Amino acid sequence: MLFDWNDPETHLDIIWHLYSVIFKALKLLTDNMQVTFCRLRTHQWCFILFNVILFHALLFGADFVEEYFLHALPYVDMKVLEIKDKARKLNMEPLRSNLSKYYILSQSEVCKGKNIFLLSLVFSSPGNETRRDLIRKTWGSVTSVRGHSILTLFALGMPFLVTTQQEIDKESHKNNDIIEGIFLDSAENQTLKIITMTQWAVTFCPNALFILKVDEEMFVNLPSLVDYLLNLKEHLEDIYVGRVIQQETPNRDPKSQEFVSFSEYPERYYPDYCSAEAFIVSQDVAQMMYVVSQEVPVTVPADVFVGICAKSIGLVPIHSSRFSGKKHIRYNRCCYKFIFTSSVITDAEMPLVWKEINDGKECTLFETYYGLISCKLLTYLDSFKGYHMGTIKNNAVYFRD
Repeated sequence: MLFDWNDPETHLDIIWHLYSVIFKALKLLTDNMQVTFCRLRTHQWCFILFNVILFHALLFGADFVEEYFLHALPYVDMKVLEIKDKARKLNMEPLRSNLSKYYILSQSEVCKGKNIFLLSLVFSSPGNETRRDLIRKTWGSVTSVRGHSILTLFALGMPFLVTTQQEIDKESHKNNDIIEGIFLDSAENQTLKIITMTQWAVTFCPNALFILKVDEEMFVNLPSLVDYLLNLKEHLEDIYVGRVIQQETPNRDPKSQEFVSFSEYPERYYPDYCSAEAFIVSQDVAQMMYVVSQEVPVTVPADVFVGICAKSIGLVPIHSSRFSGKKHIRYNRCCYKFIFTSSVITDAEMPLVWKEINDGKECTLFETYYGLISCKLLTYLDSFKGYHMGTIKNNAVYFRD
């Protein structure tokens, strides 16, 4: 039995159908038992059923609550209409005529004359050509889903070494898919990188309906992601979707690399924002973010910067638990056919994952259910192991000191 995973209620249907099967099995068993035996076992079966429900509540409850109940209220600001009007009237011709001021490699003609459904901008480190080649051979090789055009490009800043720049030039000449901004590609410049690439998208690819920002360490299930976007139907505007972070406090430690002073950001909490590993905005949102970007402090983390821009234009981010955020999701074929992203996929794992989920085999209801259970449990175990090992290391350092 196959299900339409584009339906936002599908993952709830999985649980509902499972319970239906359990109830039918219970009824069949009790009908064939003697009355006294049935009475004797009823409480035991109820106990088992209660534990099944509790197990699923613990495993999927947080995702369910996040996706369907934890929605922030829309931001109300009279300036929003003014910003939208400025975004519609954006004139990017001065930038087009002065490319060398902003970009070393611009790929300015790559979108010309094309109707792009999804533009994937892979944020990559300058010296990581091996990873870029791997993406080109796996999920980045997808150019169309259900007849909708996909374009994948790599977003870079300048390297520290001249020899690395020469290698990038050769790679770009060969593949024609690298955008390189005029700024050093460092941890401190990631916000500037987002601004520069947003500027590129609205200038040179204004016909792209959606823009995916994704880190190179991620695995992306583009067919599943496109199906989700298609399910939005006529809601093609005001889209800012990913794994939403709520109630995050600024880092006030002056010794930290992520320190943000009160003068730069005085609020107690950051606005809701999508985790930087992967998120999607619609073209109109990218244009509005570009309009307000000059008014937002660039010293905040890159993903927070996008969230502050979103708040400035009255936009509430949409949460989907199918984005992994920073988590590495333990591999299961049917699980990976359902989710959108998984973080920290190794070079060795990527081609194997890609080959298996594109083997043409569809997943049944039970296979998908089992896959999601397996992924979830193993991912939780990995998180627990990581936390436990971190505690042991910290304790070891403490006792050694």
